[in-house]
Amino acid sequence: MDTPTKPVSLREHVVPVEAGEHVVAAFWLKQTLALALSDGRVLRWRDGNAESVEAHAGGLLSACSDGERLISGGDDGRVVATGADGEPAEIARDPKRRWIDAVTISASGSLAWNTGKTIHARDDKGKIRTLDAASTPQGLVFAPKGYRLALAQMNGVSLWYPNTEAKPDFLDWKGSHVDVTWSPDGRFVVSSMQENALHGWRLGEKPSHMRMTGYPAKPRSLSWSHDGLWLASSGADAAIVWPFQGEGPTGKAPRECGARHAKVTRVAFHPKALVLAVGYDDGCILMIRLTDASELLVRPALRGSGITAFAWDKLGKRLAFGAEDGAAGVLTLP
Repeated sequence: MDTPTKPVSLREHVVPVEAGEHVVAAFWLKQTLALALSDGRVLRWRDGNAESVEAHAGGLLSACSDGERLISGGDDGRVVATGADGEPAEIARDPKRRWIDAVTISASGSLAWNTGKTIHARDDKGKIRTLDAASTPQGLVFAPKGYRLALAQMNGVSLWYPNTEAKPDFLDWKGSHVDVTWSPDGRFVVSSMQENALHGWRLGEKPSHMRMTGYPAKPRSLSWSHDGLWLASSGADAAIVWPFQGEGPTGKAPRECGARHAKVTRVAFHPKALVLAVGYDDGCILMIRLTDASELLVRPALRGSGITAFAWDKLGKRLAFGAEDGAAGVLTLP
């Protein structure tokens, strides 16, 4: 099937949600949508009913979720857990009130966050270990299996086992590494860079480099397909989707999906199908099927309403989105 010149619309299946503030991140806590807002609140929405709770006394800078809780870090130096019900609960507090601008959670409930150059890792039994990095880590992510943490920083990515005394392994590549992601099968680590590029490593006894360049802007949003064979990224006027079959993308051209006269700001693969949600800086949202490049319009362009957050529910029936102007919504697939 050829790509349609005008996407078929899903607009009538979108329910608007008024967040009222820049949406930092979105997550589904079972049937409840949780939106992390930049003013320190978490908005909880379910079946059209919304309530907000104050998680931070100040700005909310980072957020992650395990599907049960929304974990957030703020400029008040606190790490806070917000569930689908009840009041937010403090997990950690920095006595110097340093910003918590990176948080991550593993499938087993282990947590990690930063205060300046120090990384704190708390295992599922509550034991906390710390690591002082050479530079402030911009991105943190746990390996898909096991208690191992990747830290994006200046000139590379560190891989740290918090429950051992071993020195972290360092994957070097000159430049400023901002975000980091681990492939679902654990074979690849990929970072986004301040230098408008992605850089990847195929792990093994001697990790090999993978350069992914040519972006006109910083590729800050990354999303793996459910089968781990594709990595979608923002940072261009189309979603750039790299192939990770076999040895990875080296020597292979990426696919470009949803080319428009606007920059892609967020990407999110469907949890069970080769379908990609793509959000742009002009507020437009497209849903694109990789198999035939067919497009469905979820949201038209709205000036000043760049997309900042996506969240698919566990079954892939609903897609939530948030924007920089406080608009948000939920698409329920027909």
